[in-house]
Amino acid sequence: MPLTPLTEPLGNQRASHLLRRTVFGATPDLVQEFSQLTPQQAIERLFISDLPLPEPPIDPATGQEWMLTGTTDANSEGFELEQYFLGWQMGQFLAPNVEENQKLPYIFRERLVYFLHTHFTTKRSVVGSSRALYFQNQLFRKFAFDQFFTIEDSLEPLNFKDLVLKVSLDNAMLRFLDGRLNVKGSPNENFARELLELYTIGRGLEGTDKGSSEVGDYGTFTELDVQEGARVLSGFNTDQNFSFIDEQTSLPTAIAKGDGLTASQHDNASKKLSFRFGEAVISPNPELQLNGQATYESAVDEIKQFVDVIFQQEETAIHICRKLYRFFVYHEIKEETQNGVIKDMATVFVESGFSLQAVLTSLFQSREFYEGGDGLTDDNFGSIIKSPIDLIIGHARNFELQLPDYLTDATTFYEFTNEWLNTMRIMGLNFYEPFEVAGYPAYHQFPIYHRGWITTSYLTQRYAYVQRVSRADMMEMSVAISTPIQYVEKYVDNAIAANARELVVEVANQFLALTENLGFQNEGSSPLTEERLNYFLNAFLKTFQIDENPEEAWTFRWTQGVDRETVERQLQDLFNAILQSPEYQLM
Repeated sequence: MPLTPLTEPLGNQRASHLLRRTVFGATPDLVQEFSQLTPQQAIERLFISDLPLPEPPIDPATGQEWMLTGTTDANSEGFELEQYFLGWQMGQFLAPNVEENQKLPYIFRERLVYFLHTHFTTKRSVVGSSRALYFQNQLFRKFAFDQFFTIEDSLEPLNFKDLVLKVSLDNAMLRFLDGRLNVKGSPNENFARELLELYTIGRGLEGTDKGSSEVGDYGTFTELDVQEGARVLSGFNTDQNFSFIDEQTSLPTAIAKGDGLTASQHDNASKKLSFRFGEAVISPNPELQLNGQATYESAVDEIKQFVDVIFQQEETAIHICRKLYRFFVYHEIKEETQNGVIKDMATVFVESGFSLQAVLTSLFQSREFYEGGDGLTDDNFGSIIKSPIDLIIGHARNFELQLPDYLTDATTFYEFTNEWLNTMRIMGLNFYEPFEVAGYPAYHQFPIYHRGWITTSYLTQRYAYVQRVSRADMMEMSVAISTPIQYVEKYVDNAIAANARELVVEVANQFLALTENLGFQNEGSSPLTEERLNYFLNAFLKTFQIDENPEEAWTFRWTQGVDRETVERQLQDLFNAILQSPEYQLM
C-alpha cells in the first residue's frame, strides 16, 4: 500500500519536525511560515533546481583554491589541506555566500550530502588526499537532488543506481577499500563485499532470521557473489592528477590499468553470480573490446551490468530505504515496519527509477513521517538523538550564527570550524574518520544506533558546549551570533516575555521537539510535567536568587527596561537549562 498522504497545513509541531530533520532546525519565524504550508508546498521549498555549487575551499597559505588547479610547493601541508576541506564542509551546512531564497534548499542538499557520506563511508587517514575527498563530496552533491540531475542528449535524470556505479569508480573509494589493488589473477574483495553488504543489497533486516544456515550464504548474497564481484571490479587505478573526467558528472574518475588502449589488469572472462542473483552472468561486450581484449569502456560496462543485477533484487531497494528511514525517521525497524512503510518507500524508489529525491518527497509528505502509520498511537517527534553535527549546526541555525567568509577570511573561518570539528570529535563524531568501514556506528550498529551518541563522557561534552555557547562566548572568535536576550527580544512577544512562566513555556516550545499542549496547567496532556517546567523556571530565576518575589521582579525589570545585566544573566541561565536538558538532545 502507498504511504498515507498528509494534505492539511503542517502546524507548528510538524513544521518544526520537518525543518529539524531536513535543515537542522530553523528560527521561529521560519517555523511559523512553514506551519501554514501543506507538506506538498513545504517540500517544494526544499527541493529546487539550479542551486549553485559551492566555491572550493581556500588555502590560507596561498589565498587560492587548490581542488581544481592542484597543489604546488607554496600550498599548505597535505594534512592541513584535509583539515581545511573538513572545515569547509562544516561551513556549507550554513549556506555561505548563497542568496537568501536559496539558503533553505542549499542546506537541505548539504544534509543529503552528509547522509550519502554516512552511507558511502570514507576515511580521511586512509584516503590521504583532500582533493579525492572533495571530488567525492561533489559527487554526492550532484546526486542529492537527482531528479534535477540530467545530462546532455538524455531526458532521463541520473539516479541512485547511477551513483553506485560512479562511487565504484571514485578515486577516494578506490583508495579507501583497496579497489586500486584489485587486479586480474589477484583479486581484492574488500570493495565488492562492502558494495553488496553496505551500499546496495545489505544482509536483510537486522535481528531477524535470514532464512539460510549455509556457510557463506548471507540471505541476500553469497561468498561467490563477493568473489565474482571482485573480478567484475578489477583493473582500475586512482588518477593521481584528477585529470580523467567522467563525461556525465564532469568530475574526476578512475583510470584503467593498462597501456591506454586496453585494460590489461581487468579480468576479461565471464562471471557467474550465485542463485541469490538468479545465476546471472556478467560478460564483456565484444563491441566495446579491442581485438577481444578488455578496454576501459568494456570494464565499466561490466560494472554497470553488475549494478543492474543488484538493483533488480527487491531487497536492494528495501535496504536503501531502511537506511533513509533510520536517518530521517527512527532507528527501530520491526518486521511490521518493514512490511509497511519501508516496502511502501521501496515501491516509490523502484517506480521512480531509483530516485533518492522521489522517495524522500513521498516520505516527507506522508503521515508516517510525522505521526506513525495507521493503528499506531505513537509519533516520530523527538524520536532521534541529535548527532554532534545536528547539535552544533542546529544551534547555529537557531541563533543565526554568521561564519566569517571563507573566500576572504579563510584563516578566521578555519579557526572557528576547527573548534567545531574538535568539539564534535570529543562528542563521539570524528568527522571523516569513522573507526570501521561500515561508518559511524550511530547509523548502522544494531541495536544501539543513534543511542550511541549518549554516554557519560559524550553527554558531559554536549552540556559543556551548550553552556559555553549559551553565554555567547563564541563572540570572542569574531563570530556573529545572537545572545539569549537578543533572541528573546527578536522572537518572543513582549507580553509573553514579561511573564516568567509564559516565557519558560515559549522558549521550551521553540527549542524542544515535543511541545504540543505544553504548559504549567496542562497536567496529563503536556509533554513536560509541571515539575519539569518548574525546574526550568527555578534555573531561570533562582540560580542566583536575589529577589524575594523573583517572578514579579522579572516582570518589573523586563517591562521597565532596567537592570539589563541581571536580565541578561537570568536569560542565560534559562537558555542554559533548556539547551542542556535531555529533551534538547532529541529531534
